[in-house]
Amino acid sequence: MKILHIVPTFYPATYWGGPIWSTKAICDGIAALDGAEVRVLTGDAAGPAIADRVVPEPLGYPVHYARRIAGHCISPELLARMPGAIQWADVVHVTGTYNMPVLPAFVLARVLGKPVVWSPRGGLQATEDWPDAPNRRIKHGFEHLANLLRPTGAVLHVTSAQEASQGTARLGQIARAIIPNAVDVPAELGPDRANDGRCRLVFLSRLHPKKGIEALFAAMTRLPPRFILDIYGTGDTEYVHMLQMRADMSKGRIRLHGHVEGPAKAAAFAQADLFVLPSHSENFGIVVAEALAHGVPVLTTQTTPWQDLERHGCGRCIDLPNSDLAAEIAAISAQDLAQMGLRGRAWVRRDFSTAAMVDAFENLYRALAEHAFEGVMA
Repeated sequence: MKILHIVPTFYPATYWGGPIWSTKAICDGIAALDGAEVRVLTGDAAGPAIADRVVPEPLGYPVHYARRIAGHCISPELLARMPGAIQWADVVHVTGTYNMPVLPAFVLARVLGKPVVWSPRGGLQATEDWPDAPNRRIKHGFEHLANLLRPTGAVLHVTSAQEASQGTARLGQIARAIIPNAVDVPAELGPDRANDGRCRLVFLSRLHPKKGIEALFAAMTRLPPRFILDIYGTGDTEYVHMLQMRADMSKGRIRLHGHVEGPAKAAAFAQADLFVLPSHSENFGIVVAEALAHGVPVLTTQTTPWQDLERHGCGRCIDLPNSDLAAEIAAISAQDLAQMGLRGRAWVRRDFSTAAMVDAFENLYRALAEHAFEGVMA
């Protein structure tokens, strides 16, 4: 079974956020299976500037980083290599939305008779449920072309029932496979958090208006001084500069730390009492699962697929436009956050394992390669 992943950016281009880790986890898991081969065709963008180019790291499968010449992933080299790569594959897995590789990959897969899995990674969902999503008319045109060009029987991979519903609202009827992302649960938690009367809030994600960061800044102005906020992530330079200016006015209560990963990310969670993600749209929100895996309870919104936080006793989902975010933060902070975090950690370990995700993708790929896929997988 030969699986080709076509993706705008790939590990170690972690600037681009959660989908980088998710796609790598799929490739790592499938490549380790007997009888499976994985190849990745991607761009070399490590960040928004043209000079930001990936420095490849050794992986257990070949990854070709085609040279980007403009935008996020505009690469003539990627296009040139695509026909041969798709001809080699039994199944083509296309990741991304509203970017260059998607439509050419659809056309070539259709011409060459190759089955396709399409992972939009939240792009369709954000356009559907975020009123301020930019370039909506252009995106609608892209969706129309995608529907015309995609191979018959292409499967839309989504990470939750909510993303499935909003994806089909954009595309109409399309076969779907619901496979949640996976997250690694650390064997041990970090040292106990300081008991000094302060409540440490943490936000860790891409810095973008759709993440609701400005609502979180506004909430901080109404919370008592014992609440402090640490923000991890990066984004558009002008937007980050605006956030930094607002943080500078907080007298040290709001601190921007930039991008973190690996041990630095684990340390950020270890110092946190409550993770807050007031996002306007998330297809999965893998950072929510990461926070829970590190024993940190979560406050997020109903436009994420994390409505079960309350059922599992490890957080809360709120209707952001009709809620008082400051009051919600104050209310949840009065609970036993340590116990909530332990319950969330147990939930993630049980339901979001890497093994379960890899098994689901193996079944999907094999069904497509054998022309035996029969509809919705959940």
